[in-house]
Amino acid sequence: MAKKPKDTKATASPAPGASGDSAQQKPGRLKQFGMVVRVVHRQSPRTIPIAVGIFLAVAALAVVGGILVGGWLYWGPLGFAVAFLAGFFYFTRATQRIQYQMLDGQLGAAMAVLDNMRGDWTTEPGVSANRQMDVVHRAVGRPGVVLVGEGEPARLKGLIAAEKKKVARVAYNTPIYDLQVGNGESQVPIANLQRQMIKLPRNLDKGEVAELRYRLKALPAAMQMPKGPMPKGARMPKGPKAPGGGGR
Repeated sequence: MAKKPKDTKATASPAPGASGDSAQQKPGRLKQFGMVVRVVHRQSPRTIPIAVGIFLAVAALAVVGGILVGGWLYWGPLGFAVAFLAGFFYFTRATQRIQYQMLDGQLGAAMAVLDNMRGDWTTEPGVSANRQMDVVHRAVGRPGVVLVGEGEPARLKGLIAAEKKKVARVAYNTPIYDLQVGNGESQVPIANLQRQMIKLPRNLDKGEVAELRYRLKALPAAMQMPKGPMPKGARMPKGPKAPGGGGR
C-alpha cells in the first residue's frame, strides 16, 4: 500500500483510551468481508452465484476424478482447496471490477487507487487544483515522479505543466511522468491506472527515491483534501491563506 509523506510537525498525543476506542470501532475482517459481499450483491446480483457455481463445479470434478482414478480421499480435499481458490479468485476480480465502476467519474477516485498501490510508493493528494474541481496528485516511487490528474483535459494540461515546472526545480534530472485519468482520448481509465503505474520503468534505486522525497519536502504543502472519492457536486476546499494576507 502506498505511504503518506511524514508530517514534520509535532502531533498531540492521543487521550488515554483513545487507541482502544478506535480499535473497537474498527470492524473486524469478517465484518468487512460481509460488507463487501453485500455491496457486490447489490451492484451485481449474479457475481456470488457464479462464484459459488465455480466452487461446486471444480469440487465435483475433483471428487469424480478421484473416484475414477482412485485415491479420492487424497483428491477430494485437494480439489476442495483448489475449488475454493478458483471461486474466491473470481469473486475478488469481480469485486475489483465493481469497485472501479463505482469510482469511475468521481473526484478523488484516482487518489483512492494510488493509496492502494503496492510497492514503495509515496502519494501526495491535491498538490495542484482549481475551483473547477480539476486536481493533480503526486506519486513518488522507483520510476521517479508521477503526476496524476483528474478533471477536464484542457484545464488539466495547464495544471500539470505548472506542477511539472515546480517539481523540476527540486527534482533536477529525475524523470517526471504525467497521466490523466478518464475515459477520453489519451486518458487512462480508472480501472487501468494501477497497471499503467506498474508498467513505468524503474529509473531510481531506493537511495535515490529517499533523496527525491527529501528534496520534494521543499515544495509548498498540498491543500487538504477529504479522504476517498468526493460526491458529485461537492466544492473544492479553499487553499490556506498566505500569512499576513488578511488586511489590505
